[in-house]
Amino acid sequence: MFEPRRVAALAAEEAARFTAEHPVSAAHAGRLAAHWLNGVPMHWMRDWGTPFPLILREASGARLTDVDGCQYADFCLGDTGAMFGHSPPAVVQVVAAQAARGLTAMLPGERAAAVGEGLARLFGLPFWQMTQTATDANRAALRWARAITRRAQTLVFRGCYHGTVDEIMLRPGGIGAAIDVRASAVAVEFDDLAGVESALRGGDVAALLYEPVMTNTGMVLPQPGLHSALRDLSRRHGTLLIIDDTHTLSSGVGGYTRTHGLEPDLLVCGKAIAGGVPCAVYGFTAEVEARMRGVLADRHEDHGHTGMGTTLAANPLALAALAAALAALHTPETYAPMLTGAADLEAKLRALFARRRPNWHVTRVGARLEIGFGEPPRNGTQATARMQPTLEQAMHLYLLNRGCLLTPFHNMMLYSPVTAATDADRLVAALDACLGELA
Repeated sequence: MFEPRRVAALAAEEAARFTAEHPVSAAHAGRLAAHWLNGVPMHWMRDWGTPFPLILREASGARLTDVDGCQYADFCLGDTGAMFGHSPPAVVQVVAAQAARGLTAMLPGERAAAVGEGLARLFGLPFWQMTQTATDANRAALRWARAITRRAQTLVFRGCYHGTVDEIMLRPGGIGAAIDVRASAVAVEFDDLAGVESALRGGDVAALLYEPVMTNTGMVLPQPGLHSALRDLSRRHGTLLIIDDTHTLSSGVGGYTRTHGLEPDLLVCGKAIAGGVPCAVYGFTAEVEARMRGVLADRHEDHGHTGMGTTLAANPLALAALAAALAALHTPETYAPMLTGAADLEAKLRALFARRRPNWHVTRVGARLEIGFGEPPRNGTQATARMQPTLEQAMHLYLLNRGCLLTPFHNMMLYSPVTAATDADRLVAALDACLGELA
């Protein structure tokens, strides 16, 4: 596609530029290295491809400012956590007020009833539980599925990622696994319905857990009829269907699930659900709730002890943020500029690629976009094979040095309700210049 030596040269040039323009970040990085593993509080903060970490000073709306005073149009948005923009005013106001009234108490807050009603309206499922992260929610949903069905295995799609849930971590790179994951999870390709049916036929799969659009190995759209077929197969074989709508919340009000009329037994959503405050939820049907109560009754326990949950889950601060987000962010008025802006950005990227002819494609799901190499993939294996990490890193660093941040893991972008059209134009212009440099 592009000459490897030119890609390497561009990466070196951009690394030198970054170093020259970020002396304050460099000084911070020296201090960070003394006490943080890999020089950062959380290891994904090193995935940006910069010579040393870019240190944040503040984030507001859809823009960031680093400690060197450089400003950026943010299309990463905290890898979805800030999908509605950094510090949405409605959430900021209620969080500030709640902070003075108590942060955590392990009691249901006065907003809990209204939040439950709001979640039911938004997603169409009657029963809910709160956690702090989508990882926690997926872990809890899977444990309930195993308890309800008395089956041991989970079916996932190859290349998936649903947080750091040990028993389904089939992706490479996991450290210190306590179990052989092949005993608890089986993976098939996203476009392989025959493989799904074969896996379910044995009768030992408790749950099929999947994203309605794969987003963690590049973006892979479902083939026509996939969702209805998965619903039919899971019901036929007594397997619970769990949809992880965390990244596809960008599809529209109520996420991909409500926008496209899907029918999960359980639904997981985290990251942006409470406007960026650590919070996640999982919902379930009345039938699943009755079976959950049956599990507890069999154990002669009515106090709810399940071995799941954390002390800080559903704390008053998260509950307040979730209430504000349901009222002010998960609305047609919020989604309208996101979807319109993302569609406009998609059109401009397609026009750029048609003119420059790099053999790239653009995939969009609501307000989320992805730049891919070659033809759009049908499954996770194809998506992984078409990635070009060296090229991606050079491109991301080039864009960062020109004030545009993409999600560092691949080429994913989000368009928030407060993203400016001028920032989208800035991104397209910078990418155009990058392609010119590479050519």
